[in-house]
Amino acid sequence: MIKTVALVLLAALALLLAYAATRPDTFRVERSRVIAAPPEQLYGLIHDLRQFNTWNPYERKDPAIKGEYSATTTGPGARYAWQGDKVGTGSMEIVDATAPRRVGMKLDFVKPFEAHNQVEFTLLPEGVGATRVTWTMQGPVPYLAKIAHLFFNMDRMVGQDFEDGLANLQAVVQKPAG
Repeated sequence: MIKTVALVLLAALALLLAYAATRPDTFRVERSRVIAAPPEQLYGLIHDLRQFNTWNPYERKDPAIKGEYSATTTGPGARYAWQGDKVGTGSMEIVDATAPRRVGMKLDFVKPFEAHNQVEFTLLPEGVGATRVTWTMQGPVPYLAKIAHLFFNMDRMVGQDFEDGLANLQAVVQKPAG
């Protein structure tokens, strides 16, 4: 009886591992929001990492986060590294920017797991005085991550953070001057 149960469990594990091997080698998470502001105003809040962190949902998740900016905080070459209890350890760097339409970043995590992803913000005018801001992250999914992705939904988990961040960005832009 014990031998049969062990063989069934071993077969189930083998099937799970084989199924994980068939999963995609990359992931992509994307969210967008139309914000009542011109692209130039929103671009300034994205391509300047100090401004970016005024609405960054991950900064807000971990009030004890310790961050360090590079000598330059705007445009390509600007870098920000962080270490936090709730958001782990990592860094981001702006790798390219096209004012006022696009900002590309390299996002590297060290803890709680190693990951190297690409982030892109696109800003497209929509109607009069509004902009569709799209936040995208994509990257590789190594085999061990494929197994983990069987048990948690990356799009749902990270997508909610992106939605929160875009709502924060909208709140910052629409905050009354004073």
